Amino acid sequence: MTQPPLPDENGQQLEPFQQQPGPQDQLPTAPQYGAPQYQPPQNPQYQQVQGQPVPQPPAQALPAGPVLVTIGDISVEQYRIVTPAGVLPTQGTNWSAMDMTRTEEKIPAYAIVLAIIFFLFCLLGLLFLLIKERKTTGFVQVTVQHGARTHNTHVAAANQTQVADTLARVNYARTLCV
Repeated sequence: MTQPPLPDENGQQLEPFQQQPGPQDQLPTAPQYGAPQYQPPQNPQYQQVQGQPVPQPPAQALPAGPVLVTIGDISVEQYRIVTPAGVLPTQGTNWSAMDMTRTEEKIPAYAIVLAIIFFLFCLLGLLFLLIKERKTTGFVQVTVQHGARTHNTHVAAANQTQVADTLARVNYARTLCV
């Protein structure tokens, strides 16, 4: 089965194997049986905002400034975010934080010993069993993402105050990245 010759833009007849590539030949076709495939933007320096491309300066061209907040190994400045994986612009960056800590509560050994000793003398020794020790272990996982670039860091937390501090730092970084 052969195709008939097709005219080019000058009106000359071309053989099928001599056909000049057009813009339709550059785009991959979607499969016939499924949903259309996602087409990434052609230029990674531009992002789509309501259908209009908005130029974004390269991350290396962003001006350096004072560090406003540090979260683990991530430093946030006014116009850029510095990570071990590279420099990201603050504008359009997404932040997420996940509390991966665990708090255990137990009766310490000295309270059990005191409860036994004072139980022999008076029944008030049982009040020592109300003493509880809380121990927090784990970390807060912080993820910063801009386009296809992502960086994760784990911030260790030994108590709930450190967890709250890390989450507050992430919220402050979110306000800088609007």
